[in-house]
Amino acid sequence: MSSSVLASQASYVVLPEHITDKPTVLSFLVERFEQIGADVWFARISAGKVHWQDGSLIEIDTPYRPRARVYYYREVVNETKVPFDEEVIYRDDQIIVAFKPHFLALHPSGNVINECLVNRLRIKTGIETIVPAHRLDRATAGLVLLCLQPEHRQLYHDLFKFGQIRKEYQALAKLTPELMAKHQRAELTLPIHWTVKNRMVKGDPTFTMRVAEGEANTHSEISLIEVRGEVGVFNLSPITGRTHQLRVHMQSLGMSILNDRCYPQLQDKAQDDYSKPLKLLARRLKFTDPVTHKLIALECDGIEA
Repeated sequence: MSSSVLASQASYVVLPEHITDKPTVLSFLVERFEQIGADVWFARISAGKVHWQDGSLIEIDTPYRPRARVYYYREVVNETKVPFDEEVIYRDDQIIVAFKPHFLALHPSGNVINECLVNRLRIKTGIETIVPAHRLDRATAGLVLLCLQPEHRQLYHDLFKFGQIRKEYQALAKLTPELMAKHQRAELTLPIHWTVKNRMVKGDPTFTMRVAEGEANTHSEISLIEVRGEVGVFNLSPITGRTHQLRVHMQSLGMSILNDRCYPQLQDKAQDDYSKPLKLLARRLKFTDPVTHKLIALECDGIEA
């Protein structure tokens, strides 16, 4: 028997002022969220899961109110708990820098409502206004910068947009046969550095990326710093910030990151194997805080083999 999980934090939608053909809140919600279905909204409202900002419940026949906020609780079926803990690395009045474990989503999306970093931190701190300043893939672990004051989010987001923050990642990948042969002959001098610039476009399916002909729109600096058996330890600095950029750039060097389920070959969808996380870690952040003007330099432990 399936069961549903209710979000611990309410979502909301502002009723647009220009809409005049929706007599009730229910009629607006049904059209606004076509993928949910009228029966679901009817059931949510009947169960008292939809309300105004002051907490008063919205009924099936509650009239539409332009500019008012409608709060509701998202539901998914059988949301799986990720068995790894987040950690707050740094906090002040403006920001939190947290460690996000592998497999934990950054924010609610799709079938994820409670098992995400943002929701966990909102519960842990009691601060409901926490928002991330940038992206980090669900598969990738490491440091995430989050804002406590939504009005400041753009200032912190611009650090990433305009390259005013230094990000360093660490990854593990199996060495190419050529590099491995040099290592076995004791001819491999470390570190070895690559500058990777190419053009990345959406692949097939569209959540993947691929290298294409044309002017470069991505740039990463990658260094091999250590060898552990057949596996190399790499430091990676993304100069640009495209989706899956580091994963695609490592693939382009012939050394896909260990346990990558998308590159070089997209694997069939399956349940998470918690014993095989993607060996990619957002390890360091360094920036000048745009609000306090304080220099922030943080790092977490390196990735394990």
